[in-house]
Amino acid sequence: MKNIVVIMVVLVLAGCGSHKPVDLSEKNSEKNVPNETVKIEKGTLGTVIKLPGELKPFQKVDIYPKVNGFVKEMNVDRGSIVHEGQLLMTLEAPELDQQFQAAQSKLLQAQESLNASKDRYLRLSAAGKTPGAVSDLDIINARSKFQADSAFERSEEANVSAVQTMRNYLVVKAPFEGVITERNIHPGTLTGPNFKLDNKPLLVLEENKKLRLEVFIPEEFTEKIDKNDKQIAFTTAAWPGKTFTANISRSSNSLYDNFRSEAIEADVPNSDNTFKPGMYVEASLKVTSQISSYLVPASAIVTSTENKYVIAVINGKTQFMKVKEGVSSNGITEIYGDFTGNEVLVKKPNGEMKEGDAY
Repeated sequence: MKNIVVIMVVLVLAGCGSHKPVDLSEKNSEKNVPNETVKIEKGTLGTVIKLPGELKPFQKVDIYPKVNGFVKEMNVDRGSIVHEGQLLMTLEAPELDQQFQAAQSKLLQAQESLNASKDRYLRLSAAGKTPGAVSDLDIINARSKFQADSAFERSEEANVSAVQTMRNYLVVKAPFEGVITERNIHPGTLTGPNFKLDNKPLLVLEENKKLRLEVFIPEEFTEKIDKNDKQIAFTTAAWPGKTFTANISRSSNSLYDNFRSEAIEADVPNSDNTFKPGMYVEASLKVTSQISSYLVPASAIVTSTENKYVIAVINGKTQFMKVKEGVSSNGITEIYGDFTGNEVLVKKPNGEMKEGDAY
């Protein structure tokens, strides 16, 4: 039994003696590998930008009264579909009827005076052909009276026409085809330029069979819209998962001061009422550089609290170079700065690098 115990102790000691300690020294650890560098390249870059947009009526008008009057009859309501020239409502203004009758009476008087002076002038002119029958002065006075009455008659005709035009304003018709989206009056309402309804229009008419997609392009992209592809793709929350397209129809060719952006519009057919004016959309546009710029991996650009820069390796030392970013696509970004085109940049710089470090 004692021999067995001795043998077991020897085996345990032998096993302990064969175990070697692990070498934790730096020579077996992974050595620090310098950051990879990349040569700056020149070229053009295209990408797709996404911007918010809004669908607006192709035409929209707020209908206000041109004359004072009472609402006599309403032929439409909110949601009514109307055609161009269709009667929307009629107003009544008794004072305009009285003015029209008075203007007509004055016109009749002017016409009678004109007829009398004309007849007298013609008779005197005919009599004047006989020597000594009528004096030249009488003929001249008759002609002057005839011309004055003629001018007065034309003035009264214009007055009648003006009053009739005012009466025509009592009949309100649709200027174009569309839908009534707002109504703020009812029969009996006193309205007119001097009786505004809290600055609200009588009616609001919108054309919704064709819409305008309005998108504001930031200043940095205004000259980069792809001239060969003017198509806009857009999505809307009302139709999740569906993408629609439209072609750019017009642009403002000017930057709005508030947004420093240019407004562009695309015409969107809407005969089936797929969209409603006022919908917000997310528009996608293709943009491309119009001139060659320097292209670098997006990882090479360092953004600090003060500016953006890349780290170039020049004569074995790091040098920080300020840049301005352009468009980006697939991990590549165009940059603008004071470059020669031969620079070698640190592909993935870290925050510990300092300018002038050996590299």
